[in-house]
Amino acid sequence: MGLPEKIKKIEDDIHKTQVNKKTEHHIGLLRAKLSKLKADMEEQHSRRTGSRVGYDVKKSGDATVVLIGLPSVGKSTLLNRLTNAKSKVASYQFTTLEVVPGVMEHNGARIQVLDLPGIIKGASSGKGLGRRVLAVARNADLILFIVDVFQPEAREVLERELRTTGLRVDEIHPNVVIEKSDTGGISVTSQVKLTKVSEALVKDILRIYDVNGARVVIRQDIDDQQLVDVLSGNRIYVPSLTAMNKIDLVNTGFTTELTRKLPYKFVPISAEAGVNIEALRKEIYDKLDFVRIFMRRRTGETDFEVPMIVKGGATIAEVCDMVHRGMRDEFRYAQVWGKSVKFGGQRVGITHRLMDQDVLTIITR
Repeated sequence: MGLPEKIKKIEDDIHKTQVNKKTEHHIGLLRAKLSKLKADMEEQHSRRTGSRVGYDVKKSGDATVVLIGLPSVGKSTLLNRLTNAKSKVASYQFTTLEVVPGVMEHNGARIQVLDLPGIIKGASSGKGLGRRVLAVARNADLILFIVDVFQPEAREVLERELRTTGLRVDEIHPNVVIEKSDTGGISVTSQVKLTKVSEALVKDILRIYDVNGARVVIRQDIDDQQLVDVLSGNRIYVPSLTAMNKIDLVNTGFTTELTRKLPYKFVPISAEAGVNIEALRKEIYDKLDFVRIFMRRRTGETDFEVPMIVKGGATIAEVCDMVHRGMRDEFRYAQVWGKSVKFGGQRVGITHRLMDQDVLTIITR
C-alpha cells in the first residue's frame, strides 16, 4: 500500500470514528499518523522533482507583509494604495500571476508588501498556483487577509489552506520541550493539568515519530496536534490582520452586523474608493510591534529624522548588531534617554531593553 492509499485509509477511519472520551486516544494517534504520512509524502515529492516550491522573493525593508485573498478580491488595488507599486488591476480572476512587491512607509519604517496570486480552495494540495503562493507566506512577518465584504467566510478557507502547509496563524509555539536520548525510554513531566491529551497518548505519538527515548516537559495544556507541531519542527507562527474590502458597497448597518457575528476582528476598507487606507497602514504598523530608536552622537546631536526600526523588546545588543557586526564585541556601555530608563542619560548595559522613541548613545572601546 502506497502513501496516498495509507493517507486515504486513515482519513476514512477518522471520519468514521465517533468523537468521545473513549475514542480520544485512538483519534489522536490517527491524526498523528496522518500528519507523519503527509510529511513523508511531501518529502518524497521534493526529492523526486528536485525542485523548490515557491517564488524567489528577496526580503527587504524592516518587515514583510503578504496579501492573502481569493482571486479578484482587490489585493492589487490595495497594494497600489498602500505602496508605490504598480500592480496590474483588472476585474477578472488571476490577474496577478507573479509576486508583485511594493514598499509602504509609515512612522519611519519601510515595510515590504507582497501582492500574491489569489488563493483558491485546495491551494495547499497544488490547485492553481497555491503551493508556490503559500510557500512565500511562510517567510512573512505578517499575513494580511483581504476578504470581500460579501464573502466573509473566505477568511476561514484561507487560514485552513495556510495551516495545511504548516503555517500557524495567530498562534504561538507550544511551550513544550523535548530532549531526545538514546536510552531511558520516554518520561513525561507536566507542569499544568492536561485536559486534551494523556501521558500515554504523548508517549504513543512520540513513538510514531520514531522517538523512543526522551525527556518531555509540558508547560501548557496542549492537544495532540500541537504536540505533532513540536515534533515536526517546521511550523511557522505568524500574526495576522484582516481587511474587509468593498465596504463602500454596503451600509453601516451591514458592517456593524458583520463585526458582531464574525469570530475575527477586521479593518473595514475600500481599496477602490480609498476608504480607511490610512487606518489600515496604522494597524499594520502596530501589529508588527515596531519600536523607533533615535541614535545620539557623543557630541550631543540626535538624528530625529531617520529612526532605527527594531522589534518590541529589542535589547541594545540587537541594535549593536544592526549598526555594525563587530560593535557588540567593542561595547562598553550605553546612555539612554526615554521611557525605558529612570532618568535621562542613564548608563545601561548591553542587555537593556529599549522602548519606543528612546534616544540612544553607544560607547565603544
